[in-house]
Amino acid sequence: MGKLNKTDREWQRELSPEEFKITRQKGTEPAFTGKYWNTKQNGTYVCRCCGEPLFTSESKFDSGCGWPSFFKAINNSAIEEHDDHSHGMERVEIVCHHCDAHLGHVFEDGPQPTGLRYCVNSASLELKTQEKGDEETYP
Repeated sequence: MGKLNKTDREWQRELSPEEFKITRQKGTEPAFTGKYWNTKQNGTYVCRCCGEPLFTSESKFDSGCGWPSFFKAINNSAIEEHDDHSHGMERVEIVCHHCDAHLGHVFEDGPQPTGLRYCVNSASLELKTQEKGDEETYP
């Protein structure tokens, strides 16, 4: 499957202003404000822009940083990494491989077995639950 390419106008029709700012313009939501930072519900976290599966609830952990944190992606090809030198910092930005949505950053201070902390904006994600009768679920 190739890259999903849409214009800013198309994205603005599909996303809320906050979702557009974060996913398409590399914004960040304030810590402890996103809808998933403290969620314990089981399911699959998919890209808000394209629906690509990114993380599972099994890899989510409480890092104390105020954003949803995961120690591994659902698979190695779901997320791309890019050097980010913005705001006077050196970080590694993570984006959705399918649509280039900005997700957040990855740090090397997470738990084992990976030692990684994928720090993700809630506005970049949508949780698909595994509840019985929910038609939008992932196995």
